[in-house]
Amino acid sequence: MSLLVPLYVHPAEDPGAWHRLITAASRTYGVVLNPADGPGDRPDPAFAAAADALRAAGTLVLGYVDTDYGVRGRDEVTEDVCRHEEWYAADGCFLDRVTATPEGLPACRRLVRAVRRAGAGTVVLNPGVHPAPGYVRLADLTVTFEGHWSTYVCAFSRPAWATRQPSERLCHLVYGVPEALVPLAVRTAHERGAAVCGPVTGEPPNPWARLTPALTGTER
Repeated sequence: MSLLVPLYVHPAEDPGAWHRLITAASRTYGVVLNPADGPGDRPDPAFAAAADALRAAGTLVLGYVDTDYGVRGRDEVTEDVCRHEEWYAADGCFLDRVTATPEGLPACRRLVRAVRRAGAGTVVLNPGVHPAPGYVRLADLTVTFEGHWSTYVCAFSRPAWATRQPSERLCHLVYGVPEALVPLAVRTAHERGAAVCGPVTGEPPNPWARLTPALTGTER
């Protein structure tokens, strides 16, 4: 099991979830740190403490940065990455809402180069769908599905190029998973070629406000 864990709730609001996450951090690929839809305007001591504890527990801390499908400028995105590094000592970045089209690939390539030059050791791209094939080569990990469990079960399809990719480079983030079916969601991701996954029970508008049961022990 390799889990990517976005936990978009303040540590003061749900300290129990953060404690359980830190305790089980060695079982994760990484944790997405998202203080304020990005790093925010100033450091948050609670998130800084959580980031320190996560790194000490042996997982990657990835700073959340929204690219707005290429609308945000490269310098603006890179500045957010640098803030995550300066304030939370992030190991890398989780670039959300990345373009997926062939036309957007050159700009995304330049963006990834810029954030790596800025110090991002690990880059995760989240187009949320299977993008044009070249995107996967840019990142350490690419989220090729983000959506509801019902869609994942009934409408998931995988292009031929994706079947030839190393599974450790691909991730599926699935929300709205019935708690009893979380182990099935993990197995399904692996069967569909994604060695990294993130199944949660939460629903929109913020399905990532609750810790995945795959780390709490309730999936056994």
